[in-house]
Amino acid sequence: MQSFRSEIENPIVEKDILDLEKKIAQFKLGQIDEEKFRSLRLARGVYGQRQSGVQMIRIKIPFGKMTVEQLLTISDVSDEYSISRLHTTTRQDIQIHYVSLDRTPELWADLEKSDVTLREACGNCVRNVTASVDAGIATDELFDVSPYADAIFKFFLRNPVCQEMGRKFKISLSGSESDTAFAFMHDIGLVAKIKDGQKGFKVMLGGGLGAQPMLAKAAFEFLPANKIIPFIEGTLRLFDRHGERSKRFKARLKYLLADIGMPEFLKQVEEITPSLSNQIVEVDDSVEYSVPNPNYKVAPAIIIEDAEAYATWKKANVKEQKQEGFVSINVRLTSGDFFTPEARKLAVLVKDYAADDIRISINQGLMLKFIQPESLPYVYSQLKELGMVKLGFDSTADVTACPGTDTCNLGISDSVNTAIVIEELIEAEYPELVHNNDIKIKISGCMNSCGQHSLATIGFHGSTLKKDGNVLPALQVMLGGGIKGDGEGVISAKVIKVPSKRVKEVMRTLLDDYSANSKDGEYYNDYHGRQEKLYFYTLLKPLTNLDTIQPSDFIDWGHDEEFVKEIGVGECAGALIDLVATLFIDVEEKLAFSSEALSEGSYSDAIYHGYSSMINAAKASLTSLGTPSNTQSGIVKLFDEQVVAAGKLPLEGSFNDLIYQINDNAPSKEFAVKYHELATAFYKKIVKLRESQLQEN
Repeated sequence: MQSFRSEIENPIVEKDILDLEKKIAQFKLGQIDEEKFRSLRLARGVYGQRQSGVQMIRIKIPFGKMTVEQLLTISDVSDEYSISRLHTTTRQDIQIHYVSLDRTPELWADLEKSDVTLREACGNCVRNVTASVDAGIATDELFDVSPYADAIFKFFLRNPVCQEMGRKFKISLSGSESDTAFAFMHDIGLVAKIKDGQKGFKVMLGGGLGAQPMLAKAAFEFLPANKIIPFIEGTLRLFDRHGERSKRFKARLKYLLADIGMPEFLKQVEEITPSLSNQIVEVDDSVEYSVPNPNYKVAPAIIIEDAEAYATWKKANVKEQKQEGFVSINVRLTSGDFFTPEARKLAVLVKDYAADDIRISINQGLMLKFIQPESLPYVYSQLKELGMVKLGFDSTADVTACPGTDTCNLGISDSVNTAIVIEELIEAEYPELVHNNDIKIKISGCMNSCGQHSLATIGFHGSTLKKDGNVLPALQVMLGGGIKGDGEGVISAKVIKVPSKRVKEVMRTLLDDYSANSKDGEYYNDYHGRQEKLYFYTLLKPLTNLDTIQPSDFIDWGHDEEFVKEIGVGECAGALIDLVATLFIDVEEKLAFSSEALSEGSYSDAIYHGYSSMINAAKASLTSLGTPSNTQSGIVKLFDEQVVAAGKLPLEGSFNDLIYQINDNAPSKEFAVKYHELATAFYKKIVKLRESQLQEN
């Protein structure tokens, strides 16, 4: 396992991997608390599965851009450590499953050889930055957002400001008002704008899905591009400081924003801004992130036997690029799954006939760019052999689904096989819908919306019903969600809950009703909106009758055994750690990070590590007194009230004044050194106080 050490060229990455290996060993020896270890491995892309003893590994693919080399490396890793299956996600990541915890450091090292990381793919941090899948080639984009997505990813990767927040934080970038990256459902959603010849973004703030979806609100109609990263950093600092930490379902930015309001939120971000390391961050957008292949091969001449099928595929899955003389190909993947043999052959095809830029789409498909039109017949023939010419990418027939009960701890009922059933129904009974880009169907295995059911035209999430004391799998039907454009959207509305095995009847009822009663050219959501409130409830109510339940209804789609509701502990948000000893370990680690950052001249990082060390030291003291707090700002307030004011710990002034010097000083060397010394001295006082408490007990 240790052979990778000399093969990792980046010392920061090497240290990260060695640290994971060390922490795994310490955890197995009982030297690290389970919750602390969970938080650590999640920040390194290692996620517990529904099945005991194995892990899901989430591989971070910034803005969905993957090279041929990276796809081949990921395939090698899946073969070596997993089950040769690749799963694309709605956050443009790739997941592999059934990995042994002990082998995760070695797996990570293998990925890093092709510049692929696991870092911060899960946990309470900035998750994968997503972007329009057709960035750089879209005919309607104002500019390519890829350089900005990449800059945001790189700036916040391993950044101390966002390593241990109360919850995850999601960012997206769209290249036009069509908002194909869904700005309205992100903590920060950016929509490209140009004002007076200057590039910038409309900034949407505080969106999110989950069990209680909320739409983002406009923070700025236009913010210059060079102020985007500082604004994000200020927002993250504010969220880290004031965001809820104990109540998991209230710990997203959307709740903090709702509590204090947009004007106050922006005011506080502005107050933080002078303390940031950069007031502006320029992004070099002259670099083209997607370019034609410099070594195109001449495609062999072939005869397409089924010309009609080819023409239909071309109409449904091929698009003109803004670059004259090139087209893109959309590859539809059912539930985001494909396997390494196909992946390798696809990589070879891309190497010869497309740009070295395979994009993972938010709807779990793939996009191939810069295809020469004369190569299309041959490329089609090769994709057909791989089973990758399914019609209707991003159409009604292209159903988005999370892994659900296949592997996820939180899954209630099956989502993957339900998606397959719906796709097969549409292809068999409503084939014209492979050309419909209005009605979008999305499924999640639970209410948390990893399959994005909350923004679906027709959405479902896993649930249960009871019949004579027995539990059967069910689906909550949601209608009317989707994109409005320019950062705005609509959250789908709950309609009714039906047995899972009746999903075909649900789809037939909804689609037939729309066909029969909509006006000519009327979009589905417009039709949904003009109907009376209880119309769709009444329409689907007959399908909820449990008097006609059959034994097969107690068996979920794709399963052989009777349904059993099994929900484990979710891990996406990490966990709160309240053990005093564990907090002390955290403090010592952060002080060491601060010292290291000082020696490297990273003064902003040194200061923030010092800030975090003092927060955790104060939290340890309050924990020992049995006085928990839900926020960092609450810790500061309580520590002043219950420790400083009570005379238990001598300070010159208040803890508030001590710690919030971070707000009033630019990150200079002088202040960084001073702040590190203050943090170290504060921790020594906390340790002394703790020792006296233990002696008294």
